[in-house]
Amino acid sequence: MKMPVQEIILKCLSELGEVLERPELQCAGPDTGLYGRRGLLDSLNLVALLSDIEGRVGDEYGVPIVIADERALSESRSPFRTVETLAEYVHRLIQEQGCA
Repeated sequence: MKMPVQEIILKCLSELGEVLERPELQCAGPDTGLYGRRGLLDSLNLVALLSDIEGRVGDEYGVPIVIADERALSESRSPFRTVETLAEYVHRLIQEQGCA
């Protein structure tokens, strides 16, 4: 059974929180702000998180995805706002590959 996308994101975020010694990342939930006004991550940490998620999604779902591309950056509402918005965006990318 495939691990749900949101669980993958939360696991990656928790591990990043361990490395950065940031407990607020280790106990994140769907509404946790990632990047932007309410965000807990700076741009470098966001890139590290997205790279980890891309790898794990590839392993779990067997499809390569690129999260931070021109499409994501051009959306009217950033998919990087919260864990939930990122999960929805990643799930859409997986569906487009025919693997959801």
